[in-house]
Amino acid sequence: MKVIKWLDAHFEETLLVLLLVAIACISMIQVLFRKIPFVTSLTWAEEFCRFLWIWSVFLSLPYTIRMGNMLRVGVLIDMLPKVVKNTINIIVDVINTACMGLFAYYSMDLVEGIRRSKEASPAMLWPMWLVYIFMNIGFVLAVIRGIQQIVIHVKNFHKRELTTLEQTMQDAAKEAAMAQEGGDK
Repeated sequence: MKVIKWLDAHFEETLLVLLLVAIACISMIQVLFRKIPFVTSLTWAEEFCRFLWIWSVFLSLPYTIRMGNMLRVGVLIDMLPKVVKNTINIIVDVINTACMGLFAYYSMDLVEGIRRSKEASPAMLWPMWLVYIFMNIGFVLAVIRGIQQIVIHVKNFHKRELTTLEQTMQDAAKEAAMAQEGGDK
């Protein structure tokens, strides 16, 4: 059960961190190889890093949904009555999840077409459907996270949520307390 809770809280961010570390390491190795005499540079590094960036974009979709960081104007919603605000949150979650579901559905056709074309990447000669499959993974995970958000908002419909300003102040107080604890040690 602990593993499932950990995955629920940290799955996407762990993947994103790993992808960014890989991009940084491969880019640094490529720069070093260019500067070392008699060592050939990596012909595949730029293409592989580009693929990692693309994968990180699609894997960030479910992360932003889970963290509630999708683009929106929180101040306007904060000014509304609690029932209206919670209703709007659920409606936005449903629309967002439906859009991600449509994207997931149609991206499957796209990936299948690329798989049938047998297109390969120029430098690494990977099948391009392997690059594009992360689009499907990102959209499917976004649907799952969207459903989670709907359930969370429905369960907490009558609970008072903090306004954007209150949440920011609370987060700042937590960070200050953590910094204070770190300074005391």
